[in-house]
Order: sequence, then structure tokens, then C-alpha cells
Amino acid sequence: MGDWIRSFHPAPAAGTRLVCFPHAGGSASAYHALSAAVSGTVDPKVVQYPGRQERYGEPFAERADDVVDAVLAALSEPGDGRPVALFGHSMGAILAFETARRMTAEGRPPVTLFVSGRQAPSLPWRSTTTGRPVHEMSDRELVDEMRKLSGTANELLSSPELLPLILPPVRADYRLLETHVHRAGPPLDCPVVALTGDADPRATVEGARAWEGETHGDFSCHVLTGGHFFLDGHLPYIAKVVASSPAGRGATA
Repeated sequence: MGDWIRSFHPAPAAGTRLVCFPHAGGSASAYHALSAAVSGTVDPKVVQYPGRQERYGEPFAERADDVVDAVLAALSEPGDGRPVALFGHSMGAILAFETARRMTAEGRPPVTLFVSGRQAPSLPWRSTTTGRPVHEMSDRELVDEMRKLSGTANELLSSPELLPLILPPVRADYRLLETHVHRAGPPLDCPVVALTGDADPRATVEGARAWEGETHGDFSCHVLTGGHFFLDGHLPYIAKVVASSPAGRGATA
């Protein structure tokens, strides 16, 4: 699957591939724990965006369509015709949604779309409470913004040696998000499962529930304790959610 897809816990006997899209500034390793939790129920695959980890030095993706094109090309390699489910957290939810729309338009919709830590794309969205674009902030302001979301350990954000590695992908991903324009279109036909933290400063419970309007299929919303990065604190529960979905029920080939 080339440079774009990582497989930490392969489950070739699983009936469905679950493709996971990381958050802004995140890398494939952000999903290592979730991958372990769901492996066997599904075959977890994780997107690795350019410009980080082993892809350090490659140009960052500038548009959501660039990511969608590359991921779908990687998934269409011959030899694996299993159905695909999609999982995205924060920025990853938008990329997973756009991928689901493209797959649906091409007549091969995902079996389930999981969206986490992000309000529905049809709602007005501001990346900060002030409305100022994050990608235009100074380094110090960007670090302060990251601390609010608690997604990166404070000791890492306090390291002058590590900031040159941490900040560029965050800034690039926010640029992608903040310049992305939501295009109205027909609702999806696949089931949509929304997950959100009850104390998330960027995604409200109401915003998560608004994903119901993005599909004609079944919808469920799971509100869990925690802030923006709540996933790793609820892995057993999320694994059960995946297992009970159409993605998980097609687990054995």
C-alpha cells in the first residue's frame, strides 16, 4: 500500500479493513493503541500523512482531495477486495468523510463511517474561539493552542529541540483544514457512528449529533468522558462499538 498506509496489527482473516485517519499534526502512531484494540474484529490500516516520521522531508498535503486521492489509490491495489470502513479523529474525521463521499460516488461506499472529535462538516466551524486561523499564529501562540487541547505532552511542547519537528506538521494540517471548503452534496447511504468527549473544547455534543444529517443510513452517537483526545481512555468501549457495527459484524472472511 505504498507510503500512505501502515499496518501495525495485521488481521488478514478479518472481513473488513478499517482505515484510520489521524488528527491534525498527528502521525500513524497515534492509532497504535486503537489498532491493537480492534485487530481481529477488523483489519486496521492507518494513514500516514507526508511530512512526519519516516515520511519526514516530504511536502505536506495541501488539500483534502490530495489525501483522498492518495489513500484511495493505495486501497485499490490489486489483491484485496474486502470492504472498507473508515475512522477519523478531529481533522481525520473530515478526511474520512470526504473519502466516504468519493467512495459512494464511485459506487463502493464504506460499510461504516466512524467520526470522532469533530462536529458535522455542514456546521460553521472555527478552529479557535477567537476565529483567528491557527496556521497564521506565531509559534508561541500555536504551542498555547496545542496545550488547550492536551493532545501533546507538555514536556514535548516545552522542548526547544523538539518544537521544530512538532510545529510544522500541525501548522500545515491546520492550513489544510482552514482552507478546506465544505461542498454540499447528497447524504451518505452508509451507517455513521459519531464519538465525542463530553468536555471537548472544539467539538460539542450537539455538533457530534449533527452528523446524523450526513447520512440516510443508521446513525448513533456515543458521548464519552474526556476532552478532545479521549480515545485512548476508552479503548475497550470503542472496540465494542466497532465490533457491533456493520464493519465488525463482517469480521470473519
